[in-house]
Amino acid sequence: MKLKEVLDKTIQFFKDKNIESARLDAELLLAHGLKLQRIQLYLKFDQPLSDVELATCRDLVRRRVQGEPVAYILGTKEFFGYNFQVNSAVLIPRPETEHIIEEVMKWSPNENGEYAIVDLGTGSGCIGLTLLKKLPQAKLVAVDMSEKALEVAKANAAALEVADRVQFVLSDAGDTDRVLAAVKDFMGTPKIDILVSNPPYIAADDKDVEENVKKFEPESALFAPENGLKFLVDWSKKYAPFLNPEAIMLMEMGMSQGPAMKKSYESLGVFQTVDIIKDLAGLDRVIRGVKNG
Repeated sequence: MKLKEVLDKTIQFFKDKNIESARLDAELLLAHGLKLQRIQLYLKFDQPLSDVELATCRDLVRRRVQGEPVAYILGTKEFFGYNFQVNSAVLIPRPETEHIIEEVMKWSPNENGEYAIVDLGTGSGCIGLTLLKKLPQAKLVAVDMSEKALEVAKANAAALEVADRVQFVLSDAGDTDRVLAAVKDFMGTPKIDILVSNPPYIAADDKDVEENVKKFEPESALFAPENGLKFLVDWSKKYAPFLNPEAIMLMEMGMSQGPAMKKSYESLGVFQTVDIIKDLAGLDRVIRGVKNG
């Protein structure tokens, strides 16, 4: 069987299974299985596939139609132009989360500033490590309660060549004593310039969550008590007193949580401005608090 025939059949099979991104998924998976770049699929249309190659491709296709996300099958996901290793121990980085990076860069008065960054619930490290790439003099304390998640984040830090500027802390993010001790030890001060987080914020009874998200992505990184607000509220309250006079705190949130989080941030009494950042779909996505000195 030639490559073109396999690609065409895979695309149609995915369409029949109601996979929205049928062509893209087919291209990514076949290229991965055949160790080719996507463009090479179309340059080698007439290449016959061996039985081993066909078996490899069939296995990848089977995993996809069973609902497994492409990112987990490939083991990587692009975020803000960088490739991040991912597996089932971490959430898959999503485009909506990139708004946090954009907002930090808008706020940052000096890209060469020696900022102290804290990333709570770092997962793959996509937020904090991307900020280290964008802010070459900054340092990061990345916190997660999952040892397996930190293994992924450490691998990403090494691949991005920023491992010397990050301290990983295996801890519940709510344990401020432990986290701030790490910040002081690594940064020389317990004060924070940039606090970022994509915490669990989905209510346990949210019926809009895709079944495959619940099936494959880590539950502990998705769901939160108190209608999804617990960690958003608790973490911001605990860390706000430790922000420097000029600082920013950004947290991703659910599309219905904007009003509650704006009220919560304002009640902390430390921010000069509190804003809700909308995603490209016009939905509330990030809560931003800024201290101006």
